[in-house]
Amino acid sequence: MMGPAHSLSGAAAWLGVGAAAAAADHAMPWPVLVVGALICAGAALAPDLDHKSATISRAFGPVSKALCGIVDKLSFAVYKATKKPGDARRTGGHRTLTHTWLWAVMIGGGASALAVLGGRWAVLALLFIHMVLAVEGLLWRAARVSSDVLVWLLGATSAWILAGVLDKPGNGADWLFDAPGQEYLWLGLPIVLGALVHDIGDALTVSGCPILWPIPLGRKRWYPIGPPKAIRFRAGSWVEMKVLMPLFMLLGGVGGAAALNVI
Repeated sequence: MMGPAHSLSGAAAWLGVGAAAAAADHAMPWPVLVVGALICAGAALAPDLDHKSATISRAFGPVSKALCGIVDKLSFAVYKATKKPGDARRTGGHRTLTHTWLWAVMIGGGASALAVLGGRWAVLALLFIHMVLAVEGLLWRAARVSSDVLVWLLGATSAWILAGVLDKPGNGADWLFDAPGQEYLWLGLPIVLGALVHDIGDALTVSGCPILWPIPLGRKRWYPIGPPKAIRFRAGSWVEMKVLMPLFMLLGGVGGAAALNVI
């Protein structure tokens, strides 16, 4: 799928988690719901770090462009080192390492550790990165015609304000993990979810997605998981733009309303 659809699906997924948490009598404070949805929307772009033309490659100028090149080469090297006889020949690393459940867990776990061990500035850095990505994904039309500096300023301002809101007692810094020193440990959850939702979205397209790596399936270790080929679609097609994106917006609205006990 394309960046905007990935971001919408990520936001909708976290709002759905919020609805489930409310139904289980462990409702999220509203700042956690909002911040988590934005982080998840941004994190849903991150697996495309292996693609130089993806939305995320433009998000931070030359820095993200260079990082995408590095991740592409790393992913390709891992693919070559671990592929089985049935795996296809490739010339690049797109839709390999960063499109797996293991990568999602590693990135989310690393973010949680950074948030706990790195203190406020680490939390601000995580929020800034994902707020910029959320702007790039959710407001893609405006982001593409505006200055990168304006997008970065919006991301920085949003991160600073949201961190201040979360820091207030009862607003969710210690949501789910309330032991001393575990504030913001939950920040890794929307990051894991965003990456997994991205992978599921890509699995619906014609190429599939090797979500289960490194678990081998038959003669393949990079088996492209997906539904029957007859019901898959091409990235950027009318199915994605006219059906899935409106559906994600509807599901997100319903999930958010349920999470806030509006319905």
